[in-house]
This record gives sequence, structure tokens and C-alpha cells, in this order.
Amino acid sequence: MELINKDTPQVKEFISSLDSMLNGIESIVKHYKPHLNGERFLSNNEVSKKLNVSLRTLQEWRDTGLIPFIQIKGKIIYRQSDIDKLLQKHYFESWKE
Repeated sequence: MELINKDTPQVKEFISSLDSMLNGIESIVKHYKPHLNGERFLSNNEVSKKLNVSLRTLQEWRDTGLIPFIQIKGKIIYRQSDIDKLLQKHYFESWKE
């Protein structure tokens, strides 16, 4: 009769697969952003990083009406779809091949 303990290859493999699943779940939870009616909202910092601009530039774009935003008691958020539209609107096709 074979004894099963923590050093058995099957147990080691099982524990390894559990660790891998746990790492995946932790990653999902860390990067999870809830959606509201199918829309994803981004913070100032997220938009700043995504567009590679400063927070001051974002403020200027808001002040001049270039970028749509939502403000609730000083908290500013952006719709992901609005940011995508902005990028698409200012997209220029390559004319050289």
C-alpha cells in the first residue's frame, strides 16, 4: 500500500496547479473594474497613463471641452467609450506604404 504525503509527485503537481489558479484569481481581482450598464469608467490617473499625458493636460482638455468627463463632488471620471472616440477622432491613417 502506497502512502500519500506532501512529497508525492501527484500532490506536488496538485498544489502547484492550485497556486497557479490562485495567482490568476488574484490578478483578476486586482485589475477588476466594475461596469455600469455595460460602460467602463476610468479615473484621472488611468486616463493620464493611457493617453501618456499629465494630469494638468487632462484638466486643460476638460476646460477647453476637448474631452468629455463626469464630475461628482470633485471626483472626475471618464467613460471608456468617450476616450476611445477621442482617440479615433484624432487618428490619422498612414499615407505612405
